[in-house]
Amino acid sequence: MENRIALVAGSTGLIGSQLMELLLNDNAYSKVIALSRKPLSISNPKLQNVVVEASDLKNHRDIKADDVFCCLGTTIKQAKTKEAFRKVDFDYPLALATLLKSNGATQFLLISALGADKNSRIFYNQVKGEVEEAIGAVGISAYHIFRPSLLIGPRKEHRAGEDAAKVFYKIFGFIIPAKYKSIESIKVARAMISFAKVNKPGKFVHESDAMQTF
Repeated sequence: MENRIALVAGSTGLIGSQLMELLLNDNAYSKVIALSRKPLSISNPKLQNVVVEASDLKNHRDIKADDVFCCLGTTIKQAKTKEAFRKVDFDYPLALATLLKSNGATQFLLISALGADKNSRIFYNQVKGEVEEAIGAVGISAYHIFRPSLLIGPRKEHRAGEDAAKVFYKIFGFIIPAKYKSIESIKVARAMISFAKVNKPGKFVHESDAMQTF
């Protein structure tokens, strides 16, 4: 596996930004396309920064990549409404998968969430489960779903609820099942690249505990 083209959506987020750095330093990838709403502050000969609103993807039908890393996601608090949340966490990832599949992408790697379930009574988990299923129906050869627990890493925005959760995990982590323990975002980024390099067709679900070793 070499000279592949990677595309990262959500390249300025917690996982996406770390994933970008890893991909740009990985010889398996000759080009890394980063989709972002604003120009990125980084520069690299391998980097192609496509500045685009997610809602405007339909006007960028020339974008092509082998491996698509989708790190798009928000929170109800940030989105403010369920409709806005659904656009970011369902509509945009599905549109991305559909577009890149039509342009020859062979792998799609999606950041979902622990507890994703289309039948969940929790709206967040329900949408995550629905988008997992919808993207699976697009028919990309290799489809990887990553379901991390609480993410720990250098966020740009402060989240008080997550700070409290981190304290809880630190104190009571020894009694929490591995699947539910917090996980460093860099481990998720490493796992995504590692499984992409396997380059094997099929649908694969990676739970949080399985990513702790990366």
